[in-house]
Amino acid sequence: MHIVIVGGGAGGLSCAARLRRLDNSARITVLEKTNEVSVASCGLPYYISGIIADRANMQVASAAMLKKVFDIDVRLCCSVKNIDPQNKIVILQDNAELSYDKLVLAPGAKAFMPDIPGIDKPHCFTVKSLNDADNIKSYIAHHTIRSAVVVGGGFIGIETAENLYETGIKTFLAEAAPQILPPLDDDMVCQLHSRLRQKGIELHLQDGLKEITDSEVKLNSGKSLPADLVILALGIRPDTSFLAQSGIELTEKGLIKTDKYMQTNIPDIYACGDSVAIKDFVSGKHAMIALAGPANRQGRLIADHIAGRAYPYNASQGTGIVKVFDLTAAFTGNNEKQLKANNIPYEKMLVWSSSHAGYYPNATSLALKVLYDKDAKILGAQAVGYENIDKIIDVIATVQRLGGTAADLRDAELCYAPPYSSAKSPVNIIGMAIENVRQKLVNPYFGTDFSDMFVLDVRPAKNYEAEHIPGAVNIPAAQIRERLDELPKDKPVLVHCFKGYTSYIICRILMANGFNNVFSYAGGWQQYKAEFEDK
Repeated sequence: MHIVIVGGGAGGLSCAARLRRLDNSARITVLEKTNEVSVASCGLPYYISGIIADRANMQVASAAMLKKVFDIDVRLCCSVKNIDPQNKIVILQDNAELSYDKLVLAPGAKAFMPDIPGIDKPHCFTVKSLNDADNIKSYIAHHTIRSAVVVGGGFIGIETAENLYETGIKTFLAEAAPQILPPLDDDMVCQLHSRLRQKGIELHLQDGLKEITDSEVKLNSGKSLPADLVILALGIRPDTSFLAQSGIELTEKGLIKTDKYMQTNIPDIYACGDSVAIKDFVSGKHAMIALAGPANRQGRLIADHIAGRAYPYNASQGTGIVKVFDLTAAFTGNNEKQLKANNIPYEKMLVWSSSHAGYYPNATSLALKVLYDKDAKILGAQAVGYENIDKIIDVIATVQRLGGTAADLRDAELCYAPPYSSAKSPVNIIGMAIENVRQKLVNPYFGTDFSDMFVLDVRPAKNYEAEHIPGAVNIPAAQIRERLDELPKDKPVLVHCFKGYTSYIICRILMANGFNNVFSYAGGWQQYKAEFEDK
């Protein structure tokens, strides 16, 4: 049996290697249109800055190694022109033909290049391939680069901006949307905006690219940014134009449609990776979820199906993580924007917690947000902080994958010792907070609009005097029972503390004393400050 795989990235080579492990007699051919395979694409920004110093570490496997160890025929610089499914033939760019028994499409995606003046200037680059990274490093080495503009605030844009900064280059970042990193909601991404600005990266949000000159990037607002180097990180598009006449079903955006076994509408043709329309785990709708983990699992699944070991691909949650200097942001499932767009009803909870026991040295703060439905089933989660962010989101992603609820977060039995976590992990705490709301023990409040509310600051007086919400009244928590008569009963009372826990306790006291319109500020002063500093 001859299996032809189009694309030598994560999905294609995962499929090829798994096939060889399952079937030693199959003939396996990988067609890759570039001169590189198995590149660690997620590490490209760190290779540009030199954090990853050895170029050899950027290539997981070479064509020669794949031939020697796996007996896989990898053909580099080999573009596919067309596919003839009726005769089971792949037509190459030079019109040569290659027959197949099974065909796996893993062509990946290409960088989006808008049609604007100056886009093809020699100091403009994308960060999609190892060749791209080599070219950027070479350009920096042979030119005087005082300033760089990164256009696009997604994963690659943010990571590249950070790594250019680390090389000593003054860096600007322009993003047409109101925020960077679309998977995060605005009440979570605000911390990252602040951190980028604190480090000296100049952010220009809601301002798209208009023109590139020899020395400047011009934005739609009329602003001009000095640019000796321009990095275009404007997203990706599926690289599927060669399938236009194949009869393979594509979405309007050019993504390949597949069933739960990653089969296309044409027998014996499969597809995986960034070019495939993947079912979203929450909405059930098809989307482009371009992540290495799903691509690898899809490639493996296809190999198993070909080898007679079929099992289904059960959608993607879109779980991801990104480093922003010393901060980390991670997420899984849907965010508020996605849920609203798909008309999915939801509730939310946001807490601030500590990375480990507060009495053990060097504990740091983190913010955690969970979105859930009327039955407390997890719809999505986001976390931002300095430590343990991956661990927290990995736990919640697993609970979500298994159909779990807030009660499962509350009851999760997780590792604890003072250097690593707290007896009540942030995962437990947010589960408890959600259950408190569901049991009507407290009403949470989100945002920074306190119109017509009596804002009660229950922090110690010294903290209130140092900084506080304008108009807030300070009654320290220890004095609240003695000063209840100072609080109004004819308007909403918003209680806030440092992180949201003490305010919950005070709300319970107020509710027990006849105050029926009381709210606890989710995340407390730390959340307010994070959002306010981003305005």
